[in-house]
Amino acid sequence: MEILQTFIFSDFLGTPAYFWLIFISVVIGLLVLDLGFLHKGQKEIEAKESFLLYGGYMAIAFAFGAWVWHARGAQSGLEFFTGYLIEQSLAMDNIFVIATVFAFLGIPRIYQHRVLFWGIIGVILFRAILIGVGAALVMSFQWILFLFGAFLVFTGLKMFKTSSDKPSLEDNWMLKLIKKNFRVTDRLHGEKFTIRQIDPKTGKLALFITPLFVALIIVEFVDLVFAVDSVPAIFAVTQDPFIVYTSNIFAILGLRALYFALAAAMHRFKYLQYSLAVILVLVGIKIFLVPLGIKIDTAISLAVTIGVLASGILWSLWKTRNDKPEPAPVVGTAE
Repeated sequence: MEILQTFIFSDFLGTPAYFWLIFISVVIGLLVLDLGFLHKGQKEIEAKESFLLYGGYMAIAFAFGAWVWHARGAQSGLEFFTGYLIEQSLAMDNIFVIATVFAFLGIPRIYQHRVLFWGIIGVILFRAILIGVGAALVMSFQWILFLFGAFLVFTGLKMFKTSSDKPSLEDNWMLKLIKKNFRVTDRLHGEKFTIRQIDPKTGKLALFITPLFVALIIVEFVDLVFAVDSVPAIFAVTQDPFIVYTSNIFAILGLRALYFALAAAMHRFKYLQYSLAVILVLVGIKIFLVPLGIKIDTAISLAVTIGVLASGILWSLWKTRNDKPEPAPVVGTAE
């Protein structure tokens, strides 16, 4: 018992271990509830259910943030909510790219939740690695924040130029690499990621991956690419690994739940990327100032982020108020 108490109250990355245990327990509970009960059977998730799921995830995230505020003080609470909002903002662009991946590969909506759910497992692991490495670099080399800041400003400015470009997978090197190194079926096989069938080249039974598994690989890669932007952005708010990681994961969990509503309304957010570009530039400037001893108040950062994001959403909704939805892509049929 004494050993257990020592472990629970021991320090891990600057935070008592029991904080981490509570967070991990909450996340595991949410995943079990999601797959084990709410979506035990394959079904198509409608926009209404998507909004309700997102509301539930957001309520839990806010409850967790309120607990952090109470247990660790107002500054930590503000940092959590600011990091959560920044990650939600930047990850919205991620959602639209994922929708493009599903459309290109012909993944029906009924199977998209399965890909997103298992993709979350990868996000939890990869983000932990990235944030751990980032925190170690910041602690050892304070000047690394200059590189983070410059990278975010550069990425934000680049986003202004490419905001009207539509992502395309026609010549995507990742897709070519997968097809070169794996046997890929030419159609879906229900909810299966892999299937054994006769290889036409050898005439022998072999293991093939289905387009559903291809989608999972690309979605994981897309998450990793977007994390390169979002993780340094939250380091502008705080260098506390616990706040960075927990706000990151809660934001991703919530947006995955909102995916089915957002994907159906992609045409209404044409100008949102300009807001995301502004947020990246402002966050880059903020993180660039940290090593110089100039720190912008977290409450101000939170207010500015909310204002810029809300402006982008409202402007997009206003400008596209008379636009008709784009024709739904033709998707493959599942066996």
